[in-house]
Amino acid sequence: MTVFLIADVKITDDKWVPEYAAAVHDIVHKHGGKYLSRSGNIQVIEGQPLETTLIALLQFPDERAAMAFVNDPEYAPYGKARQAGSESRFQLIDDTDIAGTIPYLGKG
Repeated sequence: MTVFLIADVKITDDKWVPEYAAAVHDIVHKHGGKYLSRSGNIQVIEGQPLETTLIALLQFPDERAAMAFVNDPEYAPYGKARQAGSESRFQLIDDTDIAGTIPYLGKG
């Protein structure tokens, strides 16, 4: 089942960003993933804005592949640098519909 990793990041020290941006996508691809977006162009159209400065949306073939990326020893130093220079959340969602009313999504 396809899963999506949502990275919600507030950069507090951008020293880690250039190296992370240059290298991490190769580690994502190694695990069958791909970036659908990695953008700082965030427009809040409803609700109170968060202090997010970057949102990345990644697609993986399944939860196992996403977790293999997150736990990859090659990724570890980049993840630690991101955590040290940001307030960030990684969230994983699948491609289901909890209400079960959208016919092209699996029932969640």
